[in-house]
Amino acid sequence: MPIASGPVIQLAWVTDDIAATEQLLHEQFGSGPWTRLDDVRFGPETTTLRGEPTEFVAHISLAYAGDLQLELIQPVSGATVHQEFLDAHGPGLHHLCFGVDDLDAACAEAEAAGVPVLMRGSMADGEIEFAYLDGSASGAPYVELARIGPQIQAFYDAIRTGS
Repeated sequence: MPIASGPVIQLAWVTDDIAATEQLLHEQFGSGPWTRLDDVRFGPETTTLRGEPTEFVAHISLAYAGDLQLELIQPVSGATVHQEFLDAHGPGLHHLCFGVDDLDAACAEAEAAGVPVLMRGSMADGEIEFAYLDGSASGAPYVELARIGPQIQAFYDAIRTGS
């Protein structure tokens, strides 16, 4: 059984300058408009990195290319797979994200298949649950699995449709 069979709902970049990356992707590929969420806090009560609680802050910006969500992440503080990537590789394409209905089951499938779950968390009172897997065997730095609740999906739909 596959860990995730789709859909791919997002491509994400990590950057050290979110405004410049928004502008670059807009100029080169017509991406946008961008919806930026500055200083999004993830607490240690809901987020782990390699099984240990972690706290971090990030700027996040969202846009759409058709139905595919584009995400930019600029780490501000704290230990994350985003900051690790930025430190090791500089800015760049970080992960693709599969939507899942049951994050616990998908993470268990990943671990059973020998694919480590590196970082896991939730936000918006559990409306989003996410896990970052080691994607190196597939050629991607990371693969994210995400369960999106109805309130956050409505927020994303409003961004996508410009309403």
